[in-house]
Amino acid sequence: MMPSRQRDRSIQEYRTSLAPAATLAAAKDFFSRRNSIYSAFLEQESERHITLRGQGGEEIVIGVAGDAAGTRVTGSSYLFDQQVARFFATLPPAAAREPAGADVAAQVAHP
Repeated sequence: MMPSRQRDRSIQEYRTSLAPAATLAAAKDFFSRRNSIYSAFLEQESERHITLRGQGGEEIVIGVAGDAAGTRVTGSSYLFDQQVARFFATLPPAAAREPAGADVAAQVAHP
């Protein structure tokens, strides 16, 4: 059985303000311009995901799902977990969402 810590690193999520297509384009650019053992090249793509292949056949999968709050990005890789985290760090974050009912509570507190 895989340790929980490795599982947490191999599937990561992030929310960005970029559109899904722009997020996938950024992933292709980020991973293809690496001049090291951490470069990875496009293998498959659709409107919602890309699959990249890196050193030693390592696979990286980036999936996107857009909604009103931005784009949820999921990255999965067994060995390239640090590179996926670095890619996420290059993306602009989605705007923070207020909890449901926050507007009502603010209006009641400050009529």
